[in-house]
Amino acid sequence: MNLKVNLGARSYEIVIERGSLRKAGEYLNLDRKVLVVTDTGVPAAYAQTVAGACREAVICTVEQGEEHKTLQSLEKLLSAMLAAGFSRKDCVVAVGGGICGDLAGFAAASYMRGIDFYNIPTTVLSQVDSSIGGKTAVNLDGIKNVVGAFHQPRGVLIDTDVLRTLPRRHISAGLAEALKMAVTFDEDLFRIFEKEDLFAKEDLSERKDSFEREGLPDMDVMETVIERSLRIKGRVVEEDETEQGLRRVLNFGHTIGHGIESLCLDGALYHGECVAIGMLPMCSPEIRDRMLPIYEKLHLPVSCRMDPAQVCQAMMHDKKADSGRITIIETDRIGTFRMRRVGAADLREKVETVVRKPSE
Repeated sequence: MNLKVNLGARSYEIVIERGSLRKAGEYLNLDRKVLVVTDTGVPAAYAQTVAGACREAVICTVEQGEEHKTLQSLEKLLSAMLAAGFSRKDCVVAVGGGICGDLAGFAAASYMRGIDFYNIPTTVLSQVDSSIGGKTAVNLDGIKNVVGAFHQPRGVLIDTDVLRTLPRRHISAGLAEALKMAVTFDEDLFRIFEKEDLFAKEDLSERKDSFEREGLPDMDVMETVIERSLRIKGRVVEEDETEQGLRRVLNFGHTIGHGIESLCLDGALYHGECVAIGMLPMCSPEIRDRMLPIYEKLHLPVSCRMDPAQVCQAMMHDKKADSGRITIIETDRIGTFRMRRVGAADLREKVETVVRKPSE
C-alpha cells in the first residue's frame, strides 16, 4: 500500500508493506553515500540490511533513550558524515523509532544546509506518527525538542514485520499516538480501539517470540490503525506544514505529556504513556468514560506521581508557550476538537487532575 504526502516539490511516498525492509534499495534512492542511523535498542540486523542495499554505507549507532537525543548525539552524526566525505548529493536514513528519526532528520537538515533524508520507522509510535511530517529536533537543558528544524523526508518505508520484536509496553505506548488522532479526527478509528481486544487479559509480557501471542490484533488490524493514522496526519501536514494552525491539533495530549516527560528522562514513563496521561484532562467527562476502558486494554497509565508545580514549570518552558499562555487542544465529542488559549492557573488545575505529589 502506498500513501502520498502532497507538499509540492517536497512531496513523498509512504510505503506500507510487510517485508519491505529487505526491499529498501527498490523503494529508496540509495545509490550513493548513505549514513544509516540506528540506536542500541534496534536489532542490528535492520541497519545492516539497509546498509547492504546502499552503494556506500556508514552505519552510525547512537545510545537508546530520550536522554541521548542531544546536541552531542547530533554532533556524532555530523562528524561521521564529514569524516566520510559526504556531499550534498548523499543522504541519511533513519532505522529506528521516533528518537532515532528526530536525530537523523535533524542531522540531514543541518549538514551542508540540508541533504536528503529517508525514514524507516521500527516502532509503533514512529510508524503511526513521527515518521512523517518533517519535525526533527533534539532536547536541550531538559526541554523536549526545543532545537530543531522542519525537514521533510524524501520517502518513508513501513515494514510492520519489525513490530514482532517489540515488547508489549512499547507497542501500547505507540498506540496512544494513534488513539490521539482517533479522538480528535476519526470516530471510526476510535471504534476500532473500542471493539478490538488489543491485548489478552492474562500477563504475557515475558513471551515476546510471537506478535500474536502477546495478545495483539492480527496484522491486518494493526495495518489498518497505521494506515488511518498516517492518512490523518498526512492531510493535516498538507494543510499546515509548519504548525501555524491545524497541525497544532496533533499536540493533543502533548502539552501536559511533554511536561511530565521532561521530568522523567530516565525512561520511567515512555513518550506515549505521557501523552496518554496528558489527553485525559483535555476531554469531556463523556469521552473520558469511553477512553478509560481502552486505557485498561492497552495497559496505559491514567495518572502519575510527581510534583505538579514542576510539571507546570516544564510546560511553560515548552516551545508551545507564548507570553505565559499556551494553546491547548480540547474535545467534547469524538472526532472533534477545539483550540483554547490558557494561562498558568488553568493549566495547573488540569495538571492536578492527573499528576499528584508522591506523598499524597
